[in-house]
Amino acid sequence: MATHQISCFVNGVKADIEIESSHLLIDVLRDKLGLISVKRSCDMQVCGACTVLIDGKPVSSCTTLAVEMDGADILTAEGLSAGGNLHPIQQAFIDKGALQCGFCTYGMMLSSLALLKESPNPSEQEIQHYLHGNICRCTGYTSIIKAVQQAAVSGGNGE
Repeated sequence: MATHQISCFVNGVKADIEIESSHLLIDVLRDKLGLISVKRSCDMQVCGACTVLIDGKPVSSCTTLAVEMDGADILTAEGLSAGGNLHPIQQAFIDKGALQCGFCTYGMMLSSLALLKESPNPSEQEIQHYLHGNICRCTGYTSIIKAVQQAAVSGGNGE
């Protein structure tokens, strides 16, 4: 199998990684870089558990080839907090009880962050629409919507 050297930024840190042509981004993030917040679930771009931000946009890492990431800026949940402080989206999910088992939480948070960058004060309908690709089997979505609304008020778009 042919290998490739890619260079990208992962959670703000430059990463030079040798990968095979067929490696999926989820496998590189989890197995090569140890970023276990990226969850494997459906492997079909349906559930959102593997969501990461690539150049600020939510992407399913389970269907993305890692070779396409050369030069990209990738953010996983491990990169949300800074200086020992939780990101406003993380704090809002805790405050509003928007997590149960936690399996979907990281993908929800990253998708919510992307939404807040696009629309700093989204309506409930905008939040519902934006998160339609993220599935939660535990909490229901009311607490998640409230968490996104709280993060919007507290500057959760990171700017």
